[in-house]
Amino acid sequence: MITAQIQDKELSEYLQALPEDDMIHFTLAHGRLRGAIFAGTHFVNQMQAQHKTGILETYILGQASLCGALLIPAIMKGREHLTWHYDATDFPAKGFNIEADSSGWVRGYLLTDHISIDKPLENWDLKPFLGDGCVMTVQTLHPQDKFPQTTAINTTGNIADDLVFYFNRSYQIQTALTTSIQMDKQGRVIGAGGIFLQVMPSTGGTYNGKKKLGSQIDTGANQEEDEELIAKVESVYKTTPSLGTWFSRGRSAEDLINQLFEPFSPVIALHRSVIWNCPCTKESFLNHIKALPKNDLDDIKSKKDAIEITCHNCGSVYKIFPDEIKD
Repeated sequence: MITAQIQDKELSEYLQALPEDDMIHFTLAHGRLRGAIFAGTHFVNQMQAQHKTGILETYILGQASLCGALLIPAIMKGREHLTWHYDATDFPAKGFNIEADSSGWVRGYLLTDHISIDKPLENWDLKPFLGDGCVMTVQTLHPQDKFPQTTAINTTGNIADDLVFYFNRSYQIQTALTTSIQMDKQGRVIGAGGIFLQVMPSTGGTYNGKKKLGSQIDTGANQEEDEELIAKVESVYKTTPSLGTWFSRGRSAEDLINQLFEPFSPVIALHRSVIWNCPCTKESFLNHIKALPKNDLDDIKSKKDAIEITCHNCGSVYKIFPDEIKD
């Protein structure tokens, strides 16, 4: 990827004064719940700089990209790659495509460059732009897989809610997920982040009349106490402040976890970096060109001007000159 620089001097200086992005994995209630929180203000601003998106486009693709970042700790347990396609062809935003990799990068793009609106927005409800009853597809790929594992569900137009339904349907795991983007009066992203929580499944039970491995640490042994705990965590989760506002004030993700979930003995498992990035290179596009039919190659070589190739995943523009295309 050709890293785009933020041209807005005021925004650039503001971002330099903010803490670096941070993805934190944590557990609650002695491991009964797990989650992750992502401080992603720099992440969303890099996305905006790459695609040069407008305010509404930044908000939609930013929310989707934040969700993509959270899918790394929520789904990936080893080397994995995920593609998340949101098809809203009959609606103004058309949809988006997000890729997330377990190595710690996310990339993506909207299916339309510009979203037309006929009146000023009254709120940030995305249903008019992403529709209701469309289809989203999630594909996960492990290194040993010949084909990706694919799940498709109908959408509601609320990106986070659709992912929650995906988790409930595909993994039978109770999940809560929230993302937030705070903009200033000029439409610049000054704070962004996301958080998810998951209830860990019971490890007890029997199989063919024998206890399952791990039944001695059955996390759901007392159903009544378990349900009471989850209800309390849900109640606290609903009081989560706006993450966009929280991070715009330079406050840390770790402080939020410790303050918000203090009654549930939060344990920080690890900090990691997740960046908005694309693995595309000029060399990879050059190799694609060299694989073109001979007639096409001869036509390219006969021209003196460079050809420009734009990576739709990150907006990088590569110039390739005829003399770079060797036989």
